[in-house]
Amino acid sequence: MDVSDLKVFEAVSRHGSMNRAAQELHTVQSNVTARIRALEEELGVSLFQRHARGVSTTPAGERMLPFVGRITKLMVDARTAAKDDGSPGGTLALGSLETTTALRLSPLLGQFAKTYPQVRLVVSTGTTRRLIDDVVNCRIEGAFVAGPVNHPDLDHEVIFREELVLVTSPAIQAMEDLAGIADLKTIVFQIGCSYRQRLEALLADMGIVTSKPLEFGSLDTIISCVSAGIGITLLPKGVVAAAARDDKVAIHELPPERSLVDTLFVRRSDAYVSSAMTALLDMARSARSDWAGGLA
Repeated sequence: MDVSDLKVFEAVSRHGSMNRAAQELHTVQSNVTARIRALEEELGVSLFQRHARGVSTTPAGERMLPFVGRITKLMVDARTAAKDDGSPGGTLALGSLETTTALRLSPLLGQFAKTYPQVRLVVSTGTTRRLIDDVVNCRIEGAFVAGPVNHPDLDHEVIFREELVLVTSPAIQAMEDLAGIADLKTIVFQIGCSYRQRLEALLADMGIVTSKPLEFGSLDTIISCVSAGIGITLLPKGVVAAAARDDKVAIHELPPERSLVDTLFVRRSDAYVSSAMTALLDMARSARSDWAGGLA
């Protein structure tokens, strides 16, 4: 068993398919199948249950899976540490909420790329839940997520604070008007988004029942749908400030206990902190005072 075997195992487990794993790994399905069979013979256990729709990870495979990312990451960390002479370089794979990327990170990442051209930045977006899972399982090195976060394997640091607002069409003058809207819809990111959870809690406390939420993966789409009167959402004030100035949406401020949310940077506590990571975090900390609503 070597690291390449573990990468094949992880890809098959994640996709639930030998064929899709082969496509990701740029190889043929027969090679993936042979590698998995050889790994199962070496371990003396079945890692996958085969069925018509693909494969499912067995209990033995599930127990093994958490070690795959950690072992792979440890090998990467060892190579990175050996080459790290203090000058930021190599690949830095990060994750971020889409709202954070749009509001905060775009200028920061642009400045970072210009300052450290030797670093290859790879940034993916997702919900807080998915990003935390990606960090824990070593698919990315760190992520900007919405707090609070309490995970035994993660270190976290508050980077800035956002003010959340309820966002509606301009036709809705006050939050109290929501109770009179039949078939009120919420427009949100997929399950795992902390803003979605906060919106659901807010409406529940107001005694407002909503229909099944509309889920979109694009911030622009969510704002456009709210502007058209299709539904309501909850987003950082800075994200929708321009749309509010243009009277495309209306924003309704919330009490501090509802509105303030910390954006954290999370990373595995046992991971090597590269010079590239250190440089990015130093730049983010320096930029706090320049961000509206940022922490001084």
